[in-house]
Amino acid sequence: MPSMKALKRKITSVKNTQHIMKAMYMMAASRLQKAKLQLDAVRPLYLETKRVMDEVKGSCKAAGSNVFVNQREVKNTACVLITSDRGLCGGYNANISKKAVEFLQTVENEKIIAVGSKGNDHLKRNGRNVVEKYIGVTENSMRQTSEEIAAFITSQYLSGEIDEAYVVYTEFKSALSHLPRTLKILPLGSEEDNPCKQDGDAYWLDDTSWQEDKMKYDPNVEEFLENVVPMYLSLIIYGTMMEANTCEQAARMTSMNSATNNAKKIIEELTLLFNRKRQDIITQELNEIVSSANALK
Repeated sequence: MPSMKALKRKITSVKNTQHIMKAMYMMAASRLQKAKLQLDAVRPLYLETKRVMDEVKGSCKAAGSNVFVNQREVKNTACVLITSDRGLCGGYNANISKKAVEFLQTVENEKIIAVGSKGNDHLKRNGRNVVEKYIGVTENSMRQTSEEIAAFITSQYLSGEIDEAYVVYTEFKSALSHLPRTLKILPLGSEEDNPCKQDGDAYWLDDTSWQEDKMKYDPNVEEFLENVVPMYLSLIIYGTMMEANTCEQAARMTSMNSATNNAKKIIEELTLLFNRKRQDIITQELNEIVSSANALK
């Protein structure tokens, strides 16, 4: 059994750790609230953009000949993986990285754009082809980063370097529920890849009445798509980055709360052990005093 001095040192150390975990929990809770407000503001925009692009595909037959809509033989696949740069967020990074690796096993030639050091490191360890990486992306630089990624994907797609593109990210549902997702962003028009129809989520749009309307595009649908697709990709990537950031803060808050509670349990166990040790010493000293007194009689 450890000495009382060692037990006291352990209790002090765990208490210090508990204070740190509690502070990190409060910080993560504050960041989660901020990220949630930002996500609520951005989500309708990028979902409506997705709906409009589906409308272009669904209502205009001329779009079928457009390079961004026309399905072609898939030889190379681009994949944007969104993770975090920091740990201490439970299984958040491990779950989304595992989802990405499982998806990449279904494609032959991948070109990966890694957002976040955790995903980049995981893919490197698995021998995956990371062509671009973005480390240290903050909330203030997410918009610029999403535009750079969208421009890269657009140029690669138009030049024929890639034939399709996906985003692997974590979708935020609540502070305790976040799901890994794989979203196809190019070419346009795969109904099964439409996030507006996934899992019956209450906030996803599911209105198909627009398909009955005939849209008119000025000057024409080809030029419309050439100008709007880069903006569409940028908004979709930005929206998924916001989703992932909110999930990261929620996962870190949950993880730090769990660590704080675990530290409390350890402190209680060590305190009980310390008190038992002290009681044993007191009992032993009393026995020695009684034995000495009896010997003097």
